[in-house]
Amino acid sequence: MNTHKIAGIRRGNRFSPNHIGNDAAIFSLTAEHLRRMGCTVNEYIESDLLVRNIEADIVFNMARERQTVRKLQRMEDEGCRVINSGYGIENCTREKMTRLLVSAGIAHPKSLILQTDDDPTEALEEAGLHHCWIKRGDFHAIHREDVTYVRHSEEAKGIFHEFAVRGIESAVVNEHLVGDLVKFYGVYGTDFFYWFYPFEVHHGKFGLEQINGAAKGYSFDLNHLRRICDQAAEVLNVHIYGGDCIVSEDGTVRLIDFNDWPSFAPCRDEAAPHIAECIYRFMKP
Repeated sequence: MNTHKIAGIRRGNRFSPNHIGNDAAIFSLTAEHLRRMGCTVNEYIESDLLVRNIEADIVFNMARERQTVRKLQRMEDEGCRVINSGYGIENCTREKMTRLLVSAGIAHPKSLILQTDDDPTEALEEAGLHHCWIKRGDFHAIHREDVTYVRHSEEAKGIFHEFAVRGIESAVVNEHLVGDLVKFYGVYGTDFFYWFYPFEVHHGKFGLEQINGAAKGYSFDLNHLRRICDQAAEVLNVHIYGGDCIVSEDGTVRLIDFNDWPSFAPCRDEAAPHIAECIYRFMKP
């Protein structure tokens, strides 16, 4: 009889903008599949990790709260197996993600990392970034304004000012790429990979998929996209992931976002057993 004891940490609601139900659903399905595999799964909320002594062979989590992520990192340092890694979750915050993907040579839009208390006008002009995306650099997107499309420097200055007022010290500026917006979900080390055009199903946290508009259906090499995603998962140290890319007219694929454990909303029933399999295998050193 399998007696593996597993702790599961749910994501706090404020870190699931417009996806509270979807995030809860994939978590619950994953826990259900682990129980079917004979595991004992105890479920917690993020704050439990800070006030309770949680003992388990492995912790699987959808955590985003900074203090919770720090606690997960300390648990890893002490030998606990954690998936996704607390370090991986931190790596998916915008500034760290951008630096890691660019340094690894993973196809990515032209990007700048700037301080929000500076006027971005000169840097944007020098880089030739006119239509671009401004994203908070320190954390995951929580509010609609945390990821904003701007068309000129005055709009950019306004977003920088708002970030500075909110105490967000850095911003990542990404070149706006023209092409088909593709959203994907994957589980590293398994056969699972799913992609779709979010515009067609209006799937997104804040409706930003409307900027690129309806997909043209540009052809691309799916195996190449999967290889890029596997490489990004390795670089960022996340097993359960999702993200977005732009497919240009010539079939070029460039990642614009990569997330630790997203909702898997369009494919959760198919994804959950693969996530459970990944967690189960991760228990074995």
